[in-house]
Amino acid sequence: MKILIIEDEANITQILRLYLEQASFTVVSASDGIAGLELHAREHPDLVILDLMLPLLDGMEVCRRIRNWANTPILMLTARQGEEDRISGLESGADDYLVKPFSPRELVSRVKAILRRSGQNNEKTESTTSDGQPSSPSTRKGEEIIFGGLVINIPSRRVNAHGVPIALTVKEFDLLVTLASAPDRVFTREALLNQIWGYSYLGDGRTVDVHIGTLRKKIEAVPEAPHYIQTVWGVGYKFVPVPTTSRT
Repeated sequence: MKILIIEDEANITQILRLYLEQASFTVVSASDGIAGLELHAREHPDLVILDLMLPLLDGMEVCRRIRNWANTPILMLTARQGEEDRISGLESGADDYLVKPFSPRELVSRVKAILRRSGQNNEKTESTTSDGQPSSPSTRKGEEIIFGGLVINIPSRRVNAHGVPIALTVKEFDLLVTLASAPDRVFTREALLNQIWGYSYLGDGRTVDVHIGTLRKKIEAVPEAPHYIQTVWGVGYKFVPVPTTSRT
């Protein structure tokens, strides 16, 4: 699989290249935001490692522009310790972040976890309620989950809301499938971190909150008063189904 590194510090790029190639990845790199976008368009990488502070075009803008045409997983690197900076990176479309200095082995581990999540079909059996009965109201046709006007196709990782295609990032899609596959079940932030990200975030529940916020903006008619994804205060989140409607 191909990894694109967009990083202006040559020593960091060299170290990352060494560790990633040892892990059997192909690596291409750019040292500024403009060159990074051009390389992304030409090479179609499987994942982008993106520094926040870049010459010509900063990492936030690079991330937003990539999101305009692709759902390539993005791991953002930042030297900023502030929570708001990390949240801004996630809101711009990054799937994950690492704060400098970091362990190259940890970075490779996170790259593998992100790719593993983005590459699997997320096949799930029909969810059941606490009494063992199938959850409702929903319909499932093959590998589609349908709630009213919301249609989730798992193999293609595509989502439609009332006939309109919705572009989701890897983590947004995984969150939606996890929640929608178990309607009315309450998931804690810690459970979602473990299931979606695949490793410990040391209790950083804001990562889940940010992704839930961006997901709501894309699938909810009124994000400020969400119907599908509801907050269970002091616990986490749950997916609330709506009555199904027939599709023509």
